Amino acid sequence: MEYASRLGRRALGTTAENPPVGCVIVKDDAVVGIGWTKPGGRPHAETEALAMAGAAARGAIVYVTLEPCAHHGRTAPCAEALVAAGVGRVVTAFEDPDPRTAGKGHDILRKAGIEVETGIGRHQAREALAGFLTRISKNRPQVILKLGVSADGKIAEGKGKRTTITGPAAQARVHLLRAQCDAVLVGLSTVLADDPELTVRLPGLEGRAPIRIVADTRLSIPSHVKLVKTAREIPVWLLATRSGSVGNDDIVVIDCRQGKDGWVDMRDAMKRLAQRGINRLLVEGGSYVARTFLEANLVQRVELYRAPFELGPQGVDAFAGLDWRRVSRRFRVISEEKLGPDSLTVYEKPT
Repeated sequence: MEYASRLGRRALGTTAENPPVGCVIVKDDAVVGIGWTKPGGRPHAETEALAMAGAAARGAIVYVTLEPCAHHGRTAPCAEALVAAGVGRVVTAFEDPDPRTAGKGHDILRKAGIEVETGIGRHQAREALAGFLTRISKNRPQVILKLGVSADGKIAEGKGKRTTITGPAAQARVHLLRAQCDAVLVGLSTVLADDPELTVRLPGLEGRAPIRIVADTRLSIPSHVKLVKTAREIPVWLLATRSGSVGNDDIVVIDCRQGKDGWVDMRDAMKRLAQRGINRLLVEGGSYVARTFLEANLVQRVELYRAPFELGPQGVDAFAGLDWRRVSRRFRVISEEKLGPDSLTVYEKPT
């Protein structure tokens, strides 16, 4: 199941509204088939693994991170494909919360005389499936908050000043994280200050850029910024509190409810993103955006990249005045590592 989970992680950020699933087929203590969900969500992991295994699948053990689907869509259900292949046993980490399957896949297997064991390797499989599980069960994406901060907790030298905080190793890790997410979100202030592209610039992964989302309450994004200019090549969505357009037919405007502060209500926005199939959302800034998501209790994971230098009291506070030491008590540290001169601490909210 650990191997199947690693395979599932290969699909992160590429499966649209479908879950990133991994599958391993074992016969006589040898791996005879592997698969993971392909880009766009099809083919499914089980289909790929069965195709590799061929006749060796008969009587084999199938390890799959999520319950095989039971509903007819563009393809036949994976549960039925496993029955047709004559597998002997199926081991899964999670039952599929999607009501179209939700136990029905396991029932199909059991009724065909196939042994089913579930709940195995949930810890390993959760990382890849957390976005899908959150979207289906809570009607919102998994939110991953990423911030690059100085040693004194600042994200810029001053308001509106573009500031490079971390070095190449940390920046490369951020690009990998983008490639593993369905969408990346920033506030309009970040667009105005940094004019980011929010693409993936790692060799071999350039085609894995996420959907770029801007919290743009009043549809004020300028036409000259890079996001607008590249919207035809890589999708750009705007979260606003009114319907309308920005004079560019390639940009999608999502009309959201207005919050008490007059800004986009992020709880409502997350529901709308979930309805559009976003499983994993990377929130990159700025400071007010970070504070808003934390105060709304929407963040499940925080990746904090810390540089070894200070920016001083004139710098922009990473959390717009929110006490991170207090907020961080909601999370637990799951990993710490050095990335050149910088450090990365990953926090996760207990489930």
